[in-house]
Amino acid sequence: MTHVVRVLRASVVPAALIGLTVLAGVALGRVYAGDLLTWLVGGAAAGSVLVSVAARRLPSWLVAPVSVAAMAGWTLWSLRLAADHAELPGSLLEVTADAARNGIPRLLTAMIPVEPAPDTVLVPVVAAWLAGLAGAEVALRAGRVLLGYLPAAGLYAAALYAVGPNAEPAVGTTVAFVAVAAVGLAAPGNAVPAGGDPAADLAPRVRAAVRLRLAASATLGVAVVVGMVALLGPLVAGQVDGRPVDPRRYVEPPQVQSLDENPLIRISGWALHPEQKLLDVSTERDGAPPAPPDVAAPDDEPGAEPAAGTGGGVRIRLAVLSDYDGVTWRVGATYRNAGRILPAATPPEASTVGTVRQQITVAELSGRLLPAVATPREVSGARVAYDPASGTLIRPEGLTPGLRYEVTSAEEHPDSNLLGTANVPAGDEVARVLRVADGVPDPMRKLAAQLAEENGAPFARALAIEQFLAEHYRVVADAPSGHAYPNLGFFLFGPRNGGGQEGTSEQFAAAFAVLGRLSGLPTRVVVGFRTGGQGPVLAGDAYAWPEVLFDGLGWVPFDPLPRPNNEPRPVEEDFRPTPDDPPPSEAPAPTVEPSASPEPVAAPDGPPGPGGLSTPVLVAGGSGGLLLLVGALLLTLLAMRRSLTRSRLVQGDPGRRIAGAWQEVTDALRLAGRPVGDDLAATEVAGHARQALADAQAGGTGDGPTGSSPIDSGPTSGGPTDAAPGVDELAALLNQVGFAPAAATPDQAARAAEVATAYVTTLRAARPWWRRLLWSIHPSPLTRARARRSPR
Repeated sequence: MTHVVRVLRASVVPAALIGLTVLAGVALGRVYAGDLLTWLVGGAAAGSVLVSVAARRLPSWLVAPVSVAAMAGWTLWSLRLAADHAELPGSLLEVTADAARNGIPRLLTAMIPVEPAPDTVLVPVVAAWLAGLAGAEVALRAGRVLLGYLPAAGLYAAALYAVGPNAEPAVGTTVAFVAVAAVGLAAPGNAVPAGGDPAADLAPRVRAAVRLRLAASATLGVAVVVGMVALLGPLVAGQVDGRPVDPRRYVEPPQVQSLDENPLIRISGWALHPEQKLLDVSTERDGAPPAPPDVAAPDDEPGAEPAAGTGGGVRIRLAVLSDYDGVTWRVGATYRNAGRILPAATPPEASTVGTVRQQITVAELSGRLLPAVATPREVSGARVAYDPASGTLIRPEGLTPGLRYEVTSAEEHPDSNLLGTANVPAGDEVARVLRVADGVPDPMRKLAAQLAEENGAPFARALAIEQFLAEHYRVVADAPSGHAYPNLGFFLFGPRNGGGQEGTSEQFAAAFAVLGRLSGLPTRVVVGFRTGGQGPVLAGDAYAWPEVLFDGLGWVPFDPLPRPNNEPRPVEEDFRPTPDDPPPSEAPAPTVEPSASPEPVAAPDGPPGPGGLSTPVLVAGGSGGLLLLVGALLLTLLAMRRSLTRSRLVQGDPGRRIAGAWQEVTDALRLAGRPVGDDLAATEVAGHARQALADAQAGGTGDGPTGSSPIDSGPTSGGPTDAAPGVDELAALLNQVGFAPAAATPDQAARAAEVATAYVTTLRAARPWWRRLLWSIHPSPLTRARARRSPR
């Protein structure tokens, strides 16, 4: 019986240590899906403490290696279990390497609830084992129980910090943590040392003095604790209702490239190669309500026939674009790493939700955007990141041919009978999808006002815009890409015999969205594919459509594309805008952002020390060293500038070389004191470049060439005089690369390099002699190139 009591007393502290570490896992598990993480952390807590208990007779230096070996085994088993739970492919070695490389960033960028995957359980499991090991060694081997609680307390505090405001306050868990700690401290086995009372063998007077000192120390300790509670209690109590800091705001979420931020510009490229196979799709649909006789099917716009060239079937969404600055539509999403189960949103009241299951295999679709029917709720077979605001999915590693994944989506079907009387929301919550950027062409405003005046209800306004576009414009596959204000103005009001009043679904959707916002409708543009739901998805199936947000109904799609066999009527029959000069049809290419040149730094000048060499020798040596240093610096800058030019013009694929040639031109303009702003289109930059060269040659001092402006002289036989007109050709090549990257050829890249070299040489020759000397060693192009490579 005595042995049993002794064993029970000895087990109180180990049990308390296990309980405290498990409670840290419970606190962290509140933001995880399911309870797998809690079980894995509990196993790590029990394993670490029990290994220390079993090895208590071994030397202290040997316990840590034994425990770490056991931790490695438990961690590998946990990663394999988590990978099977998340249905992630790959061997244990691949899974472990990926989890070790990305464990911390993915844990802090994961979407709530966090999927228990290898990379999201690795850090908690390892931290729990190490906390249990450290606590057990301090509490059991050294006999410092309170000090042994510190690792578990630190782990618990870290769990609370990682959860932040993403779960309810852990009041119950915290009370349990304090209770378990109190039980461990109050265990009888910890109250009296194993050897009995250490003061029992002392003289009575000495024993009384020792006990008095111990009592005084205890009293002082209690007073200090009570005082700290009195001072800090109100401060802590005042923070109870405060919102914790979310550590995820300090971690940059997964990013996408420009083509994924604005996939609308890919429509024209896909339209030119309609037979390109992008995906293979297999669809199962449950719960889709039958469409009333007078309303289109769920995948069609309200009250209209299927659009020309799109057919019927399923809309597969690639991206939702909500931000428009007058030049470019963008997704503007904040992606968070997600597991299989995605956060569920509350569907609109007046809508029915059906379930759509799809198996999708990637063929030649590139980028990071992951196609899926709206709105995805579960994804398996691929690691994804998700933006709940737009419902857009990405695969951070990028799409690869043969990638196969399954998506289960909650497809919303608004009640079409309520559309006629539905209102649209307003206020700060929808300001993003109501914003109209400055610079709207006056004819576009007048057209929106005319359509709004003739139709009062929101749905009637949306339907009027849809019908106006469908009745007056033509779809052509070879229309150039572009949806900035000038492009949309030319699409809406340009002459038919000059390329106006025709475009791809890019212009139709963008024009609808802008006219809708001018009419007070919250709109956005969606890019995706229209298929029958089974079989291959081709590039010709890609198209864009607008959506309008209605109260109680959610986002309702419209399709402003013309109907089959309908000959469009001239716009002038229903609307006569004020004539304007037609702008260029190509989309504005993003210009390079200017960056400030580094300020020169003066070399420190300190007084010479006492003694040593004479002043003339020191001055001569210092001057010679300074000259050598400056010469080495100038040679280094010259070599780096030449290497940068060579890498831009001769290295990489044709598209990259064309973009590098354009950067050479913009850098030359900056070196000539004529920088370009980031709000200019490529054609505008080309005009700026021609004018800069003309001004430089007209104001030449004899150090450079003189004569007539290259704008007036026109191209000749490839000499310097045709450098300025050649910039227009380079701008056209840049626009081609921006909207159809795969179409660039090596010959076009060589021509771009020739044009850029001729222009830079001509512009440099027109500068004064001292500016020509500084031209080749100026560090501004190097700093700008480094800024472009830096992540934003």
